Amino acid sequence: MKEKLVRFSITITEELLKELDEKVIKKGYSSRSEFIRDIIREMIVEDRWQSDDEVIGVLTVIYDHHQRELTQKMIDIQHSKYVNIMCTTHVHLDHHNCLETIIIRGKPSEIQNIAIQIGGLKGVKFAKLTKTAKVEI
Repeated sequence: MKEKLVRFSITITEELLKELDEKVIKKGYSSRSEFIRDIIREMIVEDRWQSDDEVIGVLTVIYDHHQRELTQKMIDIQHSKYVNIMCTTHVHLDHHNCLETIIIRGKPSEIQNIAIQIGGLKGVKFAKLTKTAKVEI
């Protein structure tokens, strides 16, 4: 089922339009409209993360796999919370470093708490939570 599109106009300065067009080109969008739609969807996701709705987060972690008991601590944190760990991916970057992505579904505060706990473990070199949510618009 194809959604009905509605056209509207906005008034902005030439300088802001120039910045918009540069972003559209740089990010590879086919049109200004698609770029603006993505910005709106991003704002909807941010709003969902401010509510108590179920959301999804992707925690990206790089860590030293030689750090004693680190992987077990990461697993224990994941099992001790009231969230749904949907999937994990583990990649060996080199002899010392591993990259993991952990896809988590749950309440925003619970997901952020897991990200903080895992990110603060000794041996974790990088941890970043990417926020997302189901957007049907």
